[in-house]
Amino acid sequence: MKNHTTWRVGGPADLLVVPYTEGDILNVLQFAGDHGLPITVIGNGSNLLVGDRGIRGITLKIAGGLCSFQIKGEVVHAEAGILLPKLARLALDAGLSGLEFAPGIPASLGGALVMNAGAFGQQLGDIVEEVVALDYQGNYQVFDASMLSFAYRASDFQNGKQLIVLKATLRLKSKDKQKILAQMERNLNLRKRTQPLSFPTAGSVFRNPPGDYAGRLIEEAGLKGFAIGDAQVSEKHANFIVNRGNASAAQILDLIRFIQEKVQKEFGVTLVPEVHLVGEGVA
Repeated sequence: MKNHTTWRVGGPADLLVVPYTEGDILNVLQFAGDHGLPITVIGNGSNLLVGDRGIRGITLKIAGGLCSFQIKGEVVHAEAGILLPKLARLALDAGLSGLEFAPGIPASLGGALVMNAGAFGQQLGDIVEEVVALDYQGNYQVFDASMLSFAYRASDFQNGKQLIVLKATLRLKSKDKQKILAQMERNLNLRKRTQPLSFPTAGSVFRNPPGDYAGRLIEEAGLKGFAIGDAQVSEKHANFIVNRGNASAAQILDLIRFIQEKVQKEFGVTLVPEVHLVGEGVA
C-alpha cells in the first residue's frame, strides 16, 4: 500500500480493486458478501496511515476510476474518483468559483467529502448540494445538503458508517476566470512557502484545537525536526510528519503518540489526529 498512499508507507493489501463503474463496486460488494470478506474503502490515500502488515480482505480504491464529470451552468456533477486539483481546474475553465482552495489538495472528491477537506477558510461541505452513496449491501442512498452535517474535518460519512461515496453535486458561482486563477495561485504559492512539499506527507496530521493551531503547539513544545527513524516532524510546518525515505507506519504512529503526549503534558491540550488509521498494526 505504500504505492497507494501519499506518505509512501503501508504493507500489502490482500486484494486491491480500482473500480471504473458503479457496477464494478456492486460486483465487489457481492463478492465480499459471498466470501465473508471485510471491505476497506480509500480515496487517493492522501489522508491515510496504513499499517506495516497491510490490510486484510478487499481494499476498494475509488481514486483512479469513477472520474466522469458534467458541468451545467453553475452546477458540477462529478464522480467520487476525480481528484480535487483536476476538479478545481475544470471549474476554473468554466469560470466557476468555489474550489479555489482545492488545487493543492491531492485527494479524491469522495475522500475529500468524507473528511470535509478544506483550506484557506473554505471547505468542501460549503458547496455540496447532493451526495449519492452505496451501503455495503448495495443499496443506493441520496443525501441532500440539509441531511449532511459537515463540520471541521468531519462529515456524516465518518465514524464507521458503511457507506461508499459514488458522486456529488456541487453548487459553484460564476466569476471572472482571471480572479479565480489569481486566488488559486496565491493559495498554491502559500502552500509552497509553508508546507514540506518535497517530502512524502499525509497533509496536516492533527486537527486544530478550538481557538489555536496544532502546528503552533507542536512547535512550542520544541518538536520541530524531532524524528523517530525516518518519520520526522517537519522543520517547515510542525503539523506535518514527513517520510525522509524509509519511514514505517510504526515509526509514524509512535511519533504521533509522542507528539500527543508532549503537547498534553506541556499545554493540557489533546491533539486529535486528522489522518485515518487503517490496517493491521495501526487501526
